[in-house]
Amino acid sequence: MAFTTSGGRTQTSLAEINITPLVDVVLVLLVIFMITAPVLQSGIEVAVPKTKTVKEIQDSHVVVSITKDQTVYLGDQPINVHDLPARLQQSGKDPAHQIIYLRADERVPFGAFATVMDAVKQAGITNISIVTQPLDKSGNNP
Repeated sequence: MAFTTSGGRTQTSLAEINITPLVDVVLVLLVIFMITAPVLQSGIEVAVPKTKTVKEIQDSHVVVSITKDQTVYLGDQPINVHDLPARLQQSGKDPAHQIIYLRADERVPFGAFATVMDAVKQAGITNISIVTQPLDKSGNNP
């Protein structure tokens, strides 16, 4: 856009948008989301037991969690343990090849743990991996 000054000179206005600050903000937000995304993967607070042998989870599979107050979650949604077999069968995957990760708080009674294991097996899923944490370097449980 051009305009004429009172002295008769024609000048143009600076109509360019500086995108450098925009790129800086977008990159900072990208880094923040990349760091926080793995933390938000499972928002259910479960203190899983500690063991010496722990296999790192590489793939994303269905996660069933049991909290210390014995609430059962499928993914991040609470579910009645009696509805669990039907919901697991609704996933459309072949139960023989489906893998379930079971996260249970270390204070959960064995009876509640066994009830959830039985519900998963009722869905026809036999490949159940129990999620644990590694012991600290000295081998002691803090």
